[in-house]
Amino acid sequence: MIPIDPFLPAIVALAAVNLGTFLLYGADKRYARLQARRVPERTLLVAALAGPFGALAGMSLFRHKTRKLRFVVAVPLCASLHVVVAVALAASAFRP
Repeated sequence: MIPIDPFLPAIVALAAVNLGTFLLYGADKRYARLQARRVPERTLLVAALAGPFGALAGMSLFRHKTRKLRFVVAVPLCASLHVVVAVALAASAFRP
């Protein structure tokens, strides 16, 4: 049987970071509508590097930063990087 327990903390941490990133994108969209002080783009991009799936969901659901080429390119690249790293880690963890 394959042990899953060692991966659980990492999965929970990634889920929390992605949720935080999603909420950050939502907050920035709300601030934009209220014409309030915004979350800096650099902060949004760093958050996308850590939680790209939350960023993708936030961009899609809130229709936020979808016209900015920097975000349209960087966020999917970050998501792809996360997938590649996850596959590589999983492959190395399950080698006999």
